[in-house]
Amino acid sequence: MTLTSGDAVGDAGQMTDAEVFAEHRSLLFTVAYEILGSAADAEDVVQETYLRWSGRPAGPVDNPRAYLVRIATRQALNRTRTLARQREDYVGPWLPEPVLTAPDVMDDVLLAESVSMAMLVVLESLSPAERAVFVLREVFGYDYDEIAGAVDRSAVAVRQIAHRAREHVQARRPRFEPDRQTVNAVRQKFLESMFSGDVQGLMDVLAPDVVLLSDGGGKRSAARRPVRGADDVARFLVGLVRKGGQDGVIEDIQINGAPAWVLLVDGRPEAISQLVIEDGTVVQLFVVVNPDKLASLAHTRELTLDS
Repeated sequence: MTLTSGDAVGDAGQMTDAEVFAEHRSLLFTVAYEILGSAADAEDVVQETYLRWSGRPAGPVDNPRAYLVRIATRQALNRTRTLARQREDYVGPWLPEPVLTAPDVMDDVLLAESVSMAMLVVLESLSPAERAVFVLREVFGYDYDEIAGAVDRSAVAVRQIAHRAREHVQARRPRFEPDRQTVNAVRQKFLESMFSGDVQGLMDVLAPDVVLLSDGGGKRSAARRPVRGADDVARFLVGLVRKGGQDGVIEDIQINGAPAWVLLVDGRPEAISQLVIEDGTVVQLFVVVNPDKLASLAHTRELTLDS
């Protein structure tokens, strides 16, 4: 096969560089987002990956998918250093930047679980190398040799990192609630009880050790520390409603592959909230009011585990 300038050859056949990149773009965004927990930074990584892809030496690429994922992973790891410094000075709990997802993401259990807010919070407790290895191995199914090339470690070291990261995540990850009828019933009871001021009704759907994390980033009013326990969380939520605040409309949306609520004020998102439900009770609540993290809700993100 004859190559012309800007062509890449691999499992995609003969395509231009731009066409090959477009085919893998959603995959690259998903990889970067799961490593970083930030849609804005993941988008920057995708752009940097394209620049390196289009600026590489001329010639065929046998496996464009692996080549691009390797570049994106390295760029994401480079960016984690900057993010780590930013988070040292972050005010209050840090939560992932939520992304608006299409309803069909819920149908792909592996994808929905891997990009869930709850999973991204757990991944945040890993080191950057552990997080990248876990994502590439457990979510995307790359072998140890492929991962080694992406994270600049030996395959033996990658295997050890993967084992350590897997044990860490398994000990902390919430169980995925597959019963949508149960999820809908709990969400309905939660909302009705909160807005009616029914503390006991709220406690009935909250797990005894429930945790509420509220991310304002110092730019909006939010709890500076996690709120723990059914009684404290219920009273905190009812107190918020009683205090009132700005008028707005609450709507159902899909965030990170799961149902959530968004508070719209004059058509703009001012807050999102999401419940993590296990065995019919709420075990975690996430509330994001940092305006910098709500900008990505302007459009639906296409997430995928495949090209």
